[in-house]
Amino acid sequence: MSEIYKGDELARLLSGRRILIAGYGREGKSSKQLIRRLLPYADLTIAEGNENIQQEARKGFDLIVKSPGIPTFVFEGCCPLDSITSQTDLFLQVYASQTIGVTGTKGKSTTTNLIASAMRRHNPHTLMAGNMGIPLFDIVEQIDADTIIVAEFSCHQLENIHRAPHTAILLNLFQEHLDHYHSYLDYQLAKLQIALCQQSGDHFFYCEDNDTLKHLVAQHQSKMLGEVIPYSLHCPLTDQLRKMPTHLTGDHNLSNIVVARMATQVWGVDTQTFAQSLADFHGLEHRLECVGTYHGITFYNDSISTIPAACMAAVSSLSKVDTLILGGFDRGIDYSVLVPFIQQSTIRNIVLIGEAGHRIGKLLQESHADQGHNILYENNYELIVQWCYKHTAAGKTCLLSPAAASYDAFKNFEHRGRTFKELVLRYGNN
Repeated sequence: MSEIYKGDELARLLSGRRILIAGYGREGKSSKQLIRRLLPYADLTIAEGNENIQQEARKGFDLIVKSPGIPTFVFEGCCPLDSITSQTDLFLQVYASQTIGVTGTKGKSTTTNLIASAMRRHNPHTLMAGNMGIPLFDIVEQIDADTIIVAEFSCHQLENIHRAPHTAILLNLFQEHLDHYHSYLDYQLAKLQIALCQQSGDHFFYCEDNDTLKHLVAQHQSKMLGEVIPYSLHCPLTDQLRKMPTHLTGDHNLSNIVVARMATQVWGVDTQTFAQSLADFHGLEHRLECVGTYHGITFYNDSISTIPAACMAAVSSLSKVDTLILGGFDRGIDYSVLVPFIQQSTIRNIVLIGEAGHRIGKLLQESHADQGHNILYENNYELIVQWCYKHTAAGKTCLLSPAAASYDAFKNFEHRGRTFKELVLRYGNN
């Protein structure tokens, strides 16, 4: 396909196969569109919903292009698991040498966007895609030999890959997505494919400040072909980066800045170019986003927080957090670490939402950590925001950092964050 750079290579991966697209959301539709363009007469079937996908998978397809939202265990007993591929797998088999890939439990989007910002100053033909909502196949028509692709990858996108990005970054590992995996270790190993599937001459950066990640890399490093490069908040580069102006706050963001600088150095970005990009970078919506100060109270939207570690990092990054909004959809994550953290914090008011909120509340009660706190159990965000305005002291901060998923009441964390912001603005302007 002359219209698409390396289109012939993509077509060879698909040609002559009976193909099932499992899942027909944004990525599934993107896969169908490109496959039909490359191979107009391909034997192509589409299935949605776990039961329908299982029925189709039993029919013996040569290739199953799995969308990220479909757990791999759906296919167990239905088909050979080595027949499962993904858009990410196919893309990286062709374009890995041009790709910088970022994964981790938290910080992926911020780090990906920061790297892309710096790379664009260095090479205007830099593209960004992946887990933040831009399917990789949607950008193939824009790729040429000089293109650099900066991509964010989820665990679901990485678990079936055969080739990893030339520059790979694994930021951290915490309990997450346990509803999609048989064990926490399976989740960790899905993430680690970004290193295990590299080739000689590639680079793998990982944060050795994260104990889980450090131990996992140590166990599997002998199987890694790329150069393994640890980084830390305690490395010499950190002191230099602390002096650079930035809108990003907190040690967790400083850690993201450190690896962004190290990764862009590999691609030839100089210090001045990186510093300019960092100074201009304002962070992303729903990630420690300052909504504003109303009636003397400063409100922050950190709806991206779906695990305790993210919540604790948010509180630690801000000063004078007086009110914390916690909870939502319960996925069985261990919340015990929040109890001593809350006890030692400045937090006086706590809102607990949904099943996760009730479980956090029970832990607080059992340890008597609820004493001395104003606690509200409530699922209605309009009533929550009203309560926060009433109880948060002037000059202090109210933080939405739920440490839980949003699916019990919202489409996603973005929907939750925007709802919170709209209500803060509505009552703040009264």
